[in-house]
Amino acid sequence: MNRSRSNRALSEGHGARWDATYQERGPERVSWYQPVPEVSLQLIESLNVPPTSALIDIGGGASLLAECLVREGFSDVTVLDISASALDLSRQRQEESARVTFIHADVLAWRPSRHFDLWHDRATYHFLVEEEDRETYARTLRDAVAPGGIVILATFAPDGPPTCSGLPVRRHSVDDLAQALGASFEPLESLREEHITPAGSVQPFTWVAGRMTGRD
Repeated sequence: MNRSRSNRALSEGHGARWDATYQERGPERVSWYQPVPEVSLQLIESLNVPPTSALIDIGGGASLLAECLVREGFSDVTVLDISASALDLSRQRQEESARVTFIHADVLAWRPSRHFDLWHDRATYHFLVEEEDRETYARTLRDAVAPGGIVILATFAPDGPPTCSGLPVRRHSVDDLAQALGASFEPLESLREEHITPAGSVQPFTWVAGRMTGRD
């Protein structure tokens, strides 16, 4: 059955902002909407992530990724998002028997209580424009991912938009992301995606995927 957890340290201001975005636009009109999360699914398959793995989708909110993974036989999927509205949309789509955990939290305040075999983040990291926030994110990621676990991270590319939903973003190259993840990250795959928004705009993304080796 669906499970839910909350984080007392949640940034109420940020959460309310994203709640309003989903309530005003709906899940299929936000710029990051994908009817099928093709690149995410392709990378998970190419990296041979078994369906018994524990997966967490950071900022997954109303994304269809969790639903697609459950349909493909994954049985331990967690979605973390700062927006309660986004999580509610995802929760409503899940079958009662689906083993999906929903965590309402700000990833910068969240403290993982378990290890995950896969950390997936499409378009959350690029909102971290302050170096301190990026360092906090990286520490949390290293605490959460099991040794040998996989990280899939996507942000706007260097030629991507400078803002998203009215907020500034930090754009990244493959080397930027690999460096941010530290010496314990072993890059395995990278690619460029040109995402087409529901409004028809083109948003170039940088994707990097690799393994956390456990080295400092």
